[in-house]
Amino acid sequence: MSMNTFGRLFRFTTWGESHGPALGATVDGCPPGVAVSEEMLQVWLDKRKPGTSKFTTQRREADQVEILSGTFEGRTTGTPIQLMIRNTDQRSKDYGDIAEKFRPGHADITYWQKYGIRDYRGGGRSSARETAARVAAGGIARAVLADLVPALEIRGYMTQIGPHGIEGQRDMTEIDNNPFWVPSAATADKWAEYLGGIRKAGSSVGAVIELVARNVPAGLGAPIYAKLDTDLAAAMMSINAVKGVEIGEGMNAASLTGEENADEMHMGPEGPEYASNHAGGILGGISTGQDLVVRFAVKPTSSILTPRRTVTKSGEDADLITKGRHDPCVGIRAVPVGEAMMACVILDHLLLHRGQVGEGLRGKIG
Repeated sequence: MSMNTFGRLFRFTTWGESHGPALGATVDGCPPGVAVSEEMLQVWLDKRKPGTSKFTTQRREADQVEILSGTFEGRTTGTPIQLMIRNTDQRSKDYGDIAEKFRPGHADITYWQKYGIRDYRGGGRSSARETAARVAAGGIARAVLADLVPALEIRGYMTQIGPHGIEGQRDMTEIDNNPFWVPSAATADKWAEYLGGIRKAGSSVGAVIELVARNVPAGLGAPIYAKLDTDLAAAMMSINAVKGVEIGEGMNAASLTGEENADEMHMGPEGPEYASNHAGGILGGISTGQDLVVRFAVKPTSSILTPRRTVTKSGEDADLITKGRHDPCVGIRAVPVGEAMMACVILDHLLLHRGQVGEGLRGKIG
């Protein structure tokens, strides 16, 4: 495979497999002089790591990140940053039954058809374990953004699990107080009961995650093929199990009239202000200065205990029960992954913007 790198000026390449000795990321294009430490990155990895509640896989991984290069005396040098996360709790024997069978809904069959070889132990590169490396790279991006745009804030949370959405008013202070990153304590309680039943049945369910970036500078993104929303969509679609992405009003925009959808403007004390944000903070592929709003849908985990029909490598029909330790809702741990990818995209576009037009904006209003 030759497409393991994401980004233009700020870019990272992930490496490693689910059941190999380690995985990680090589981050290139990071500006020098930015304060970075393993402890700073670990904060984000701890949000994603498995085994944090009964609603995630019980694989026990510390996800301890190591910085092998690219820093000196606690600051980036401008050279490639090598990040490594060791795997410590593999159970490759759990996957012996699928060595000759393809798991329905999984990338087993497509990897085999394309390459003629696959790592069946947890899916190898197709495993969601790969996203730990992205979160580490996203931690580097967050550190740079904290220097360049101190007020910028990125928050992710679940808005739907299976058929169940958020009930009542959202309370953003609740996001870190429950295992679903949902901004509603009452909703979290109901989701816990629902997912508990799914988990005990050995099944799985999908989810919708919303990401919001606040205090994003206007002017990020470039026509025609480097639109900010284009790269945000690509970033989210690259996450394992993601099957749909929306920007702003998203698919619902098709049901609105022009009067309803267009975000009206008026002049405020510091420049243009918007009466709404149906566009999700992006017009013509360029940020408006409003909140960036992105949602993505994650499919149910393919590995379930219910027997499913499949085929073998030799072309025979077979039944398969996938054993092992799997997330009943992979959307839970997709929240910090989405945040990391959004941070990487915003930083990449910020550097591209500065490289083309310099600091600030070229067109003055008022």
